[in-house]
Amino acid sequence: MNNILNAVIIEDEIPAARLLHSMVHSLRPEWNIWIIPGNVDDAVKWFASHEHPDLIFLDIHLTDGDAFDFLSVVKPKSAVIFTTAYDQYAIRAFSVNSIDYILKPVDEKRLSDAISKYESLRSQGWMQSDNYMETLLDALKHPEKKYRSRFLISGADKFWPLRVEDIAYFYFGGRTTFAVTPNGKEHILDLTLNKLEEQLDPSQFFRVNRQMILNIDAIDRAVLSFKGKIKVMVHPPFKSDITISEGRASAFKLWLNY
Repeated sequence: MNNILNAVIIEDEIPAARLLHSMVHSLRPEWNIWIIPGNVDDAVKWFASHEHPDLIFLDIHLTDGDAFDFLSVVKPKSAVIFTTAYDQYAIRAFSVNSIDYILKPVDEKRLSDAISKYESLRSQGWMQSDNYMETLLDALKHPEKKYRSRFLISGADKFWPLRVEDIAYFYFGGRTTFAVTPNGKEHILDLTLNKLEEQLDPSQFFRVNRQMILNIDAIDRAVLSFKGKIKVMVHPPFKSDITISEGRASAFKLWLNY
Protein backbone atom coordinates (compact mmCIF):
# COMPACT_ATOMS: atom_id res chain seq x y z
CA MET A 1 0.00 0.00 0.00
CA ASN A 2 1.21 3.48 -0.83
CA ASN A 3 2.49 5.13 2.36
CA ILE A 4 2.27 8.64 0.94
CA LEU A 5 -0.99 10.01 2.29
CA ASN A 6 -2.56 13.41 1.88
CA ALA A 7 -3.70 15.11 5.08
CA VAL A 8 -5.07 18.55 5.85
CA ILE A 9 -5.23 20.49 9.10
CA ILE A 10 -8.23 22.77 9.72
CA GLU A 11 -7.52 24.77 12.87
CA ASP A 12 -8.66 28.30 13.79
CA GLU A 13 -5.50 29.19 15.75
CA ILE A 14 -2.49 29.58 13.45
CA PRO A 15 0.19 28.75 16.07
CA ALA A 16 -1.70 25.56 17.00
CA ALA A 17 -2.04 24.64 13.32
CA ARG A 18 1.68 25.11 12.72
CA LEU A 19 2.58 23.10 15.80
CA LEU A 20 0.31 20.23 14.75
CA HIS A 21 1.77 20.34 11.23
CA SER A 22 5.29 20.09 12.67
CA MET A 23 4.32 17.17 14.92
CA VAL A 24 2.59 15.21 12.16
CA HIS A 25 5.49 15.86 9.76
CA SER A 26 7.94 14.62 12.40
CA LEU A 27 5.93 11.41 12.85
CA ARG A 28 5.16 10.88 9.15
CA PRO A 29 7.70 12.84 7.04
CA GLU A 30 6.55 11.05 3.89
CA TRP A 31 3.00 12.46 4.12
CA ASN A 32 1.77 15.48 2.22
CA ILE A 33 0.30 17.83 4.81
CA TRP A 34 -1.51 21.11 4.19
CA ILE A 35 -2.80 23.74 6.57
CA ILE A 36 -5.99 25.29 5.25
CA PRO A 37 -7.92 28.25 6.71
CA GLY A 38 -9.59 27.59 10.05
CA ASN A 39 -12.95 29.00 9.07
CA VAL A 40 -15.95 27.31 7.50
CA ASP A 41 -16.25 29.47 4.37
CA ASP A 42 -12.63 29.18 3.26
CA ALA A 43 -12.40 25.49 4.16
CA VAL A 44 -15.51 24.77 2.08
CA LYS A 45 -14.01 26.66 -0.88
CA TRP A 46 -10.75 24.72 -0.56
CA PHE A 47 -12.54 21.37 -0.66
CA ALA A 48 -14.60 22.49 -3.64
CA SER A 49 -11.44 23.06 -5.69
CA HIS A 50 -9.19 20.25 -4.43
CA GLU A 51 -9.29 16.48 -4.30
CA HIS A 52 -10.42 15.34 -0.88
CA PRO A 53 -7.48 14.20 1.28
CA ASP A 54 -7.17 10.84 2.96
CA LEU A 55 -7.28 12.35 6.43
CA ILE A 56 -8.49 15.56 8.08
CA PHE A 57 -7.32 16.92 11.42
CA LEU A 58 -10.35 19.02 12.25
CA ASP A 59 -10.80 21.48 15.11
CA ILE A 60 -14.29 21.33 16.63
CA HIS A 61 -14.50 25.12 16.94
CA LEU A 62 -13.74 27.22 13.86
CA THR A 63 -13.56 30.98 13.47
CA ASP A 64 -17.01 31.41 11.94
CA GLY A 65 -18.74 28.23 13.04
CA ASP A 66 -17.92 24.67 13.99
CA ALA A 67 -17.07 21.27 12.57
CA PHE A 68 -20.75 20.46 12.06
CA ASP A 69 -21.16 23.47 9.74
CA PHE A 70 -18.16 22.41 7.68
CA LEU A 71 -18.94 18.69 7.48
CA SER A 72 -22.63 19.16 6.70
CA VAL A 73 -21.74 21.22 3.61
CA VAL A 74 -18.65 19.41 2.33
CA LYS A 75 -19.39 15.80 3.39
CA PRO A 76 -15.72 14.95 2.77
CA LYS A 77 -14.61 11.54 1.55
CA SER A 78 -11.95 11.56 4.25
CA ALA A 79 -11.33 10.05 7.64
CA VAL A 80 -11.52 12.60 10.45
CA ILE A 81 -9.42 13.02 13.56
CA PHE A 82 -10.85 15.75 15.75
CA THR A 83 -8.77 18.19 17.76
CA THR A 84 -10.42 20.09 20.59
CA ALA A 85 -9.35 22.14 23.59
CA TYR A 86 -11.72 20.22 25.82
CA ASP A 87 -13.66 16.98 25.63
CA GLN A 88 -17.10 18.56 25.77
CA TYR A 89 -18.43 16.52 22.86
CA ALA A 90 -19.20 12.83 22.79
CA ILE A 91 -16.19 12.26 20.58
CA ARG A 92 -15.42 8.87 22.10
CA ALA A 93 -18.62 7.59 20.53
CA PHE A 94 -17.15 8.30 17.09
CA SER A 95 -14.68 5.44 17.50
CA VAL A 96 -17.28 3.06 16.12
CA ASN A 97 -16.79 4.87 12.82
CA SER A 98 -12.98 4.67 13.03
CA ILE A 99 -12.76 8.30 14.10
CA ASP A 100 -10.38 9.42 16.80
CA TYR A 101 -9.94 12.63 18.77
CA ILE A 102 -7.04 14.51 20.33
CA LEU A 103 -7.26 16.98 23.18
CA LYS A 104 -5.29 20.22 22.94
CA PRO A 105 -2.57 20.99 23.75
CA VAL A 106 -1.67 18.02 21.56
CA ASP A 107 0.42 15.29 23.16
CA GLU A 108 2.83 13.66 20.69
CA LYS A 109 2.19 10.14 22.03
CA ARG A 110 -1.58 10.63 21.75
CA LEU A 111 -1.16 11.97 18.22
CA SER A 112 1.03 9.03 17.27
CA ASP A 113 -1.56 6.59 18.62
CA ALA A 114 -4.35 8.27 16.65
CA ILE A 115 -2.33 8.15 13.42
CA SER A 116 -1.39 4.52 14.01
CA LYS A 117 -5.03 3.65 14.59
CA TYR A 118 -6.02 5.27 11.32
CA GLU A 119 -3.19 3.50 9.43
CA SER A 120 -4.19 0.16 10.93
CA LEU A 121 -7.78 0.58 9.81
CA ARG A 122 -6.67 1.74 6.39
CA SER A 123 -4.38 -1.26 5.96
CA GLN A 124 -7.38 -3.49 6.65
CA GLY A 125 -9.18 -1.94 3.71
CA TRP A 126 -11.29 0.50 5.73
CA MET A 127 -13.60 2.71 3.70
CA GLN A 128 -16.37 5.06 4.69
CA SER A 129 -19.59 3.21 5.40
CA ASP A 130 -22.79 4.49 3.85
CA ASN A 131 -23.86 6.10 7.12
CA TYR A 132 -20.40 7.30 8.16
CA MET A 133 -20.99 11.00 7.65
CA GLU A 134 -24.61 10.88 8.81
CA THR A 135 -23.59 9.27 12.10
CA LEU A 136 -20.77 11.76 12.53
CA LEU A 137 -23.02 14.75 11.89
CA ASP A 138 -25.67 13.43 14.26
CA ALA A 139 -23.09 13.05 17.03
CA LEU A 140 -21.91 16.61 16.47
CA LYS A 141 -25.44 17.94 16.34
CA HIS A 142 -26.41 16.35 19.66
CA PRO A 143 -23.34 16.69 21.87
CA GLU A 144 -23.08 15.51 25.43
CA LYS A 145 -21.98 18.66 27.15
CA LYS A 146 -19.26 18.18 29.72
CA TYR A 147 -17.66 21.16 31.38
CA ARG A 148 -14.17 21.49 32.74
CA SER A 149 -13.84 20.61 36.42
CA ARG A 150 -10.24 21.56 37.22
CA PHE A 151 -6.97 23.03 35.98
CA LEU A 152 -3.41 21.84 36.46
CA ILE A 153 -1.42 24.63 38.11
CA SER A 154 2.38 24.58 37.93
CA GLY A 155 4.76 26.15 40.44
CA ALA A 156 8.54 26.42 40.50
CA ASP A 157 9.04 22.84 41.65
CA LYS A 158 5.55 21.39 42.04
CA PHE A 159 2.10 21.21 40.47
CA TRP A 160 -1.41 20.72 41.78
CA PRO A 161 -5.06 20.65 40.65
CA LEU A 162 -7.24 23.74 41.04
CA ARG A 163 -10.97 23.07 41.02
CA VAL A 164 -13.09 25.30 38.82
CA GLU A 165 -15.56 25.82 41.66
CA ASP A 166 -12.72 27.34 43.71
CA ILE A 167 -12.10 30.12 41.18
CA ALA A 168 -13.78 33.49 41.74
CA TYR A 169 -13.00 34.92 38.32
CA PHE A 170 -10.68 34.82 35.34
CA TYR A 171 -9.11 37.88 33.79
CA PHE A 172 -6.75 38.71 30.95
CA GLY A 173 -3.98 41.21 31.53
CA GLY A 174 -0.50 41.78 30.17
CA ARG A 175 -0.92 39.05 27.53
CA THR A 176 -1.63 36.51 30.28
CA THR A 177 -4.77 34.81 31.59
CA PHE A 178 -5.15 34.56 35.36
CA ALA A 179 -7.47 32.53 37.59
CA VAL A 180 -8.17 34.26 40.90
CA THR A 181 -9.31 32.32 43.97
CA PRO A 182 -11.47 33.76 46.80
CA ASN A 183 -8.37 34.44 48.91
CA GLY A 184 -7.05 36.72 46.15
CA LYS A 185 -4.31 34.40 44.94
CA GLU A 186 -3.64 34.51 41.19
CA HIS A 187 -2.70 31.52 39.03
CA ILE A 188 -1.48 31.70 35.43
CA LEU A 189 -3.43 29.67 32.85
CA ASP A 190 -2.27 28.76 29.36
CA LEU A 191 -5.68 29.42 27.81
CA THR A 192 -7.38 32.39 26.22
CA LEU A 193 -10.64 33.70 27.66
CA ASN A 194 -12.37 32.57 24.46
CA LYS A 195 -11.28 28.99 25.07
CA LEU A 196 -12.17 29.20 28.75
CA GLU A 197 -15.65 30.43 27.86
CA GLU A 198 -16.17 27.26 25.78
CA GLN A 199 -15.12 25.04 28.69
CA LEU A 200 -16.95 26.63 31.62
CA ASP A 201 -20.51 25.96 32.74
CA PRO A 202 -22.53 28.98 31.51
CA SER A 203 -24.93 28.69 34.44
CA GLN A 204 -22.00 29.35 36.80
CA PHE A 205 -19.71 31.63 34.77
CA PHE A 206 -20.45 34.73 32.70
CA ARG A 207 -18.22 36.61 30.24
CA VAL A 208 -18.80 40.18 31.41
CA ASN A 209 -16.43 41.79 28.90
CA ARG A 210 -13.37 41.05 26.80
CA GLN A 211 -11.11 40.98 29.86
CA MET A 212 -13.07 38.97 32.44
CA ILE A 213 -15.19 35.91 33.21
CA LEU A 214 -17.03 35.89 36.57
CA ASN A 215 -18.16 33.09 38.84
CA ILE A 216 -21.65 33.93 40.10
CA ASP A 217 -20.53 33.08 43.64
CA ALA A 218 -17.94 35.89 43.51
CA ILE A 219 -20.50 38.65 42.89
CA ASP A 220 -21.26 40.87 45.90
CA ARG A 221 -23.59 43.26 44.11
CA ALA A 222 -24.22 45.03 40.82
CA VAL A 223 -25.28 48.64 40.39
CA LEU A 224 -26.59 50.60 37.44
CA SER A 225 -24.09 52.99 35.93
CA PHE A 226 -24.34 55.65 33.26
CA LYS A 227 -25.75 54.99 29.77
CA GLY A 228 -27.28 51.65 30.74
CA LYS A 229 -24.01 50.10 31.86
CA ILE A 230 -23.68 47.94 34.98
CA LYS A 231 -20.84 48.08 37.49
CA VAL A 232 -20.11 44.83 39.34
CA MET A 233 -18.44 44.44 42.73
CA VAL A 234 -16.81 41.11 43.44
CA HIS A 235 -14.96 39.23 46.16
CA PRO A 236 -12.05 39.29 46.23
CA PRO A 237 -12.03 42.89 44.97
CA PHE A 238 -10.63 43.40 41.49
CA LYS A 239 -7.89 45.96 40.86
CA SER A 240 -10.10 48.12 38.61
CA ASP A 241 -13.80 48.69 37.88
CA ILE A 242 -15.71 45.82 36.31
CA THR A 243 -18.13 47.30 33.83
CA ILE A 244 -20.72 45.53 31.69
CA SER A 245 -21.75 47.33 28.53
CA GLU A 246 -25.35 48.26 27.76
CA GLY A 247 -25.37 45.57 25.09
CA ARG A 248 -24.43 42.86 27.61
CA ALA A 249 -26.54 44.20 30.48
CA SER A 250 -29.75 42.32 29.59
CA ALA A 251 -27.93 39.01 29.18
CA PHE A 252 -26.20 39.56 32.52
CA LYS A 253 -29.52 40.17 34.29
CA LEU A 254 -31.04 37.06 32.72
CA TRP A 255 -28.02 35.04 33.84
CA LEU A 256 -28.38 36.30 37.43
CA ASN A 257 -32.03 35.29 37.37
CA TYR A 258 -31.45 31.87 35.80
